[in-house]
Amino acid sequence: MALFGKTSNPEGGFMDVIRCDQPEYLIWKWRSDVAQAIDEVIYETGKEAGHTREGVNATVKENAIRYGSSLRVKEGEVAVFVYPQKDGTLQDFIEGPYDGTIKTANFPVLTRIVGVAFGGASPFQAEIYFINTAGINQIPFGVPYFDVFDPRFLDFAVPVAVRGKLTFKLVDYKAFIKLHRLINFNLEDFKKQIKSAIAKYVKGVVTNIPSEHGIPVLQLERKILDINKIVEDYIKSRLTEEFGVVVSSVDIEAIEAAQDSEGYQKLMSVTRDIAAQTTQAQANVNIKNMEDTQRINAENMEETLRIQREEAQRAQKLQTEGANFSVHQLNQQTDVAKTAAESLGKMGQGANLGTVGGGFNPGAMMAGMAMGGMAGQQMAGMMGNMMQGLNQTPGMPGSMPPPPPLAQYNVAVNGQTTGPFTMEQLAQMAQTGQLTDKTMVWKGGMTGWAAAGTVQELAPLFTQVPPPPPPPV
Repeated sequence: MALFGKTSNPEGGFMDVIRCDQPEYLIWKWRSDVAQAIDEVIYETGKEAGHTREGVNATVKENAIRYGSSLRVKEGEVAVFVYPQKDGTLQDFIEGPYDGTIKTANFPVLTRIVGVAFGGASPFQAEIYFINTAGINQIPFGVPYFDVFDPRFLDFAVPVAVRGKLTFKLVDYKAFIKLHRLINFNLEDFKKQIKSAIAKYVKGVVTNIPSEHGIPVLQLERKILDINKIVEDYIKSRLTEEFGVVVSSVDIEAIEAAQDSEGYQKLMSVTRDIAAQTTQAQANVNIKNMEDTQRINAENMEETLRIQREEAQRAQKLQTEGANFSVHQLNQQTDVAKTAAESLGKMGQGANLGTVGGGFNPGAMMAGMAMGGMAGQQMAGMMGNMMQGLNQTPGMPGSMPPPPPLAQYNVAVNGQTTGPFTMEQLAQMAQTGQLTDKTMVWKGGMTGWAAAGTVQELAPLFTQVPPPPPPPV
């Protein structure tokens, strides 16, 4: 109980000092010295019968308080003055910190109770309650075993118990007063009511967690943090509505399944078998995936090797074709020379080796021999060049550099292209008269056929005219 002093009244008598000195409380009722004395008598009288002080606050409902008494309310406290009247209950709320005297200016309800005629000497009736709005209250709770079912195995009921702690404080004291009768308020009874509500809500939430949140019964304790959040969200608003308190936290310390129960053992056996089958099935899938991966890798490797072989064969083929290109070129040039020889032969068909008109045509015969000789020399030169190219591999150490390209001209004879001929061959043709400055020639790089005399490179062939052949002997 609190200790209360007295202050002297100038008009005589003593005034009460109303305050709360309890170290821990939620709701505490102040009592005057007279009421305390009566309670002590009642307590001493009933002590022999085994009575306690519990419920003493309800024995005296009216307290005589003198107008002008001192009131002290600490920070985090609220002093509630309750005035029972015939027309209802009136209340004054004094929030701390406050230290002053009780006057009608501070207590508006007193103007309806205390008349001026009393002059502050006569007491008025009021009950005073101190409400702690700053303190934190904790209530440990325990929910005994209740059955929880796994939705996959509804034949097995597993007993589950929950232990934890609830932390709350009183913030809206007016709403709290509306929900509770302060005159008979007992903190222990209040805690019992909260515990009963917590047990109901925890049981309802945990029972439905396996089906609503997909948490297996055997894993409830492993998911204690998730379950704690679900229970806390569910309880907070409901305790505020029902009891007028603000829940700071709900801390579930343990969720225990009765492991020696029949339902737990059967459920454990079934889930163990399923887990083994699932593990085996997953292992089979993993092995199948590994085999498929290895097969695909082997196929990819085989395809890669096939492509590499084909590329190597192709490269070898191209290399072989490049090495044989000179032979192919020789064949082509041989065909060209052969064609030229045939053309020259046709040109010599007009030369009569016998008598023509009773005479011999030595010019025609000499021209045919000259052309044939030049064709033969051309073929021999080409064969020599090609054989030299075959005997020496370009780029190899010790090989001779290739000879500079020879200027070769094609010659138009009777509307047909002959050649190509080297400068040496063209000079011989010019000396024999088979090539004149009017003969049309062409070589690579020229835009078209041109007279041999107009070609700067061939012009010197026609500046020296050979003497006429000697007369026949």
